[in-house]
Amino acid sequence: MSELGSIAWPPAPITTGRLVLRASEARDRAAFVELLASPEVHTYLGGPRPRDELERELPAVPERWPGSFVVELDGGMIGQILIRRASERHRPAAAGKADLGYLFLPRAWGLGYAAEACTAALDWFDGVLPGEPVVLATQTANAGSMRLAAKLGFTEVERFHAWDAEQWLGMRSPATRSV
Repeated sequence: MSELGSIAWPPAPITTGRLVLRASEARDRAAFVELLASPEVHTYLGGPRPRDELERELPAVPERWPGSFVVELDGGMIGQILIRRASERHRPAAAGKADLGYLFLPRAWGLGYAAEACTAALDWFDGVLPGEPVVLATQTANAGSMRLAAKLGFTEVERFHAWDAEQWLGMRSPATRSV
């Protein structure tokens, strides 16, 4: 199975109708701190990290590794798309598969940016690693994430209990295109 680490990184920026997906830069650091410290963003992710800890620990150019895209709107970061290999802590159905994750600042919620950015990232992934399925896990209580998963063409594989909540695992075949 191909590894994400073997992909030439960073790719050329990916442009959609409104957004740019690109590798992180030093100018994104403050937005990463805001994103990772946001209680709203981390409602279903175990809670935010302390802002002072993030300020101390985040490198000058955070999250610069294969599969991590900054989502930019009008020159500023509004979110992050992550495509990485699911680890052993995931359900057996997900282990070793590409795993899609996303975080957006609350001011970007409800405007279609997540669907637009995730679609672009999935299209990129299909181009560099054709034929590979992608999984997505979210809490069933996260209605927005559940709607996005359906819109992106993910179908339920299983539900399970972890981190004191019901979780949903979906999978998308490379041929799925619904957005």
